[in-house]
Amino acid sequence: MNQLCLVATIAERDVLRYTPAGIPIVSAKLLHDSEQVEAGVPRSVTFEISALAAGEISGRFNQAELGKPFRFTGFLARKNRNSKSLVFHIADFEAIT
Repeated sequence: MNQLCLVATIAERDVLRYTPAGIPIVSAKLLHDSEQVEAGVPRSVTFEISALAAGEISGRFNQAELGKPFRFTGFLARKNRNSKSLVFHIADFEAIT
């Protein structure tokens, strides 16, 4: 199964664009910062991940506030067929209060 749930902020967001098939899409960089426990030892985890929102969710994602924490769900896929880089495809998200 390829499913990812991540709490992060939107660090950067590109403008809404459309694929050749007419599907709206927004690319972004998400920033995660947390403390995890690994082998019984606390570990600080900070990273940036490339993400995109396509279809109906892209409009809502395009209006989401930068720097505010959200819980994102989705999956990972290659950036393109020949790439080894991964992109987080956002299926849904909600604000964290």
